[in-house]
Amino acid sequence: MQQVVIVTGGSSGIGLATARAFRAAGCMVYELSRRDVVHQDGIVHISGDVTDEKRVREAVEEVESAQGRVDILVCNAGFGISGAAEFTENQDAKQLLDVNLFGMVNAVKAVVPGMRRRRAGRILCISSIAAEVPIPFQAWYSVSKAAVSAYAGALRQELLPFGIQVCAILPGDIRSGFTGHRVKSPVGDDIYGGRISRSVAVMEHDEQTGMSPEQAAKAIACIAFKGHMKPGYAIGLPYKGVMVLLRILPGEWISRIVGHVYAR
Repeated sequence: MQQVVIVTGGSSGIGLATARAFRAAGCMVYELSRRDVVHQDGIVHISGDVTDEKRVREAVEEVESAQGRVDILVCNAGFGISGAAEFTENQDAKQLLDVNLFGMVNAVKAVVPGMRRRRAGRILCISSIAAEVPIPFQAWYSVSKAAVSAYAGALRQELLPFGIQVCAILPGDIRSGFTGHRVKSPVGDDIYGGRISRSVAVMEHDEQTGMSPEQAAKAIACIAFKGHMKPGYAIGLPYKGVMVLLRILPGEWISRIVGHVYAR
């Protein structure tokens, strides 16, 4: 049976690559995003903002009405902000959480009733390696992704009896438009001795020399088709290695390494 997939934030970057990967695998794919786009590869665009709970629910109802079900949900919509935690406005942090965390929550709440009735479904929540290794001067992005991982872990246990599998995906550095869309604040850089701008420059260099969106998308699709999904997956050999180091190295060592790379 052809799988029915919804990808949020699927108009560009890793989201679009993921939508294409599922389409190449023979799935019926819908992508939900604010940007109005016309796809030429069989992907169906639905316009909507993930922060609008009513619109997300309507979008899922559109898919269910057309296809009868949603088999796989990939919660990918998100963006990043950077700057000193001390000077980050609370409103900016709340806006980030509204997209990265509650946008995911809105999509999950919309698909779960149908999946529960059918006692089947897959939900993949795109977190980040920053959820496990918080990045200096990207504190709120790290917080948002840690929240995504925690939500996915709890949701997994709640939904397992209904045949619904949930996992968190932890990408590392990806070469995509995410870098250019990061909202950067240099406020306080003089106080911090230029460390804010240096930290962000390191991160952006790593992203632009990182994994391609297509590589990440292929991994995400492979995970979605597994017979049994584990609670979490780091994508890419270097980041799988990071997860191993987190288990074996003392926390102080990890902190020093991260500080050396991102907080000098």
